[in-house]
Amino acid sequence: MTLKLLSVICYLLFFCGGFFYPSSIFAGNNNSHPNQTFVISNSENLVNAPHNHLVLEAVDAMPSAGGYSTSASAQQRLQNAVVIDENHLQINPTSAKPSFCSEATYLVFLKTLSLLQEQGKLTLTPSLLAILRPLHQEDGSGVWGRWNANGPGTARLFYELGLGPNFMDLSSAQPGDFLKVFWSDAIGSSEHGHSVVYLGTENKNDILSILYWSSNIPNGYGKKAVPRSRMHHLLFSRLTHPEAILKASSLPYRDAYLASLLHRSSSLQEMKTRVYSQVNQF
Repeated sequence: MTLKLLSVICYLLFFCGGFFYPSSIFAGNNNSHPNQTFVISNSENLVNAPHNHLVLEAVDAMPSAGGYSTSASAQQRLQNAVVIDENHLQINPTSAKPSFCSEATYLVFLKTLSLLQEQGKLTLTPSLLAILRPLHQEDGSGVWGRWNANGPGTARLFYELGLGPNFMDLSSAQPGDFLKVFWSDAIGSSEHGHSVVYLGTENKNDILSILYWSSNIPNGYGKKAVPRSRMHHLLFSRLTHPEAILKASSLPYRDAYLASLLHRSSSLQEMKTRVYSQVNQF
C-alpha cells in the first residue's frame, strides 16, 4: 500500500509540475527555440576549447620580431597584410612589420578563420570578407575597430556575436585563448593594456608567470613570460563558435560603449556587464 501511494505521489509531482530543474540543465538544448540566445555563467562551458589548436597553429605561422610601432605607417602595413583573393582571406603578416599588439592578435584571429575556411568548416562570403578587413575603422566601429578598442575590445566583439565565452579566472584558461592584460586598474582612455594569445603559465623560484604571444615592446612578434603579480586584471576570450562571425554583416557599425572609452574610463563592474557572457546556440 505504501509503495502504491508513493507511486501516485511521484506521478502527480512529475506531471503537475512539482519537480523543478535548474534552467542550466537545458541550456544546451534549443530545439524548441532555434533562435534563442542563452546567457551562461562565467565558468560554464570552459572545459572545451575546440578551436584553440587552430589559434595556436596560426600563432606558429606568424613571423618573429620586426619591431613594435603604433604609427600610422604601421597601421597602413596592417591593411596591406590582409588581402581578399578569390573569396579567401590571404594573411601576409610579414607585410605588417613593425607591428602592435592588437594588430598581431587580430591577424591570428583572421588566420584562424581562414584555416577553418580551408578545412571546409566555415564559409566566408565576399561581403563578410570586406567587413573583416582592417582599414581605418575608429575604436568601436566595425569588427577591427572593436578588436582594437580600449578596454574589452575583443571580449565585447565575442559577446556581441556569440563567438565564445569571456572570463577572468586564470584557472579556467587554456593555451590558445585570446587575452587582454590590464597592467593597472584603469580601463578605457587612461588604461595600460596588452592584447595577447595566452600560452600557459610557468612557476620559477615560486614566481608564477603568464606565458603569451603577441607583438611586444620593443622587438615585435614573439613570446614572452611576465609575472602574474604585474597584471591587475586578465580578461580571456575563447573562440568556441567561429560560425557566429557570419553575423558580423548585421552587427551595428558602431558600439557606443567601446567608442566612448577613447575619452573616458570604465569601471571593472561596468566592463563585466558589457562582456559576460553570451553564447548563441547553433
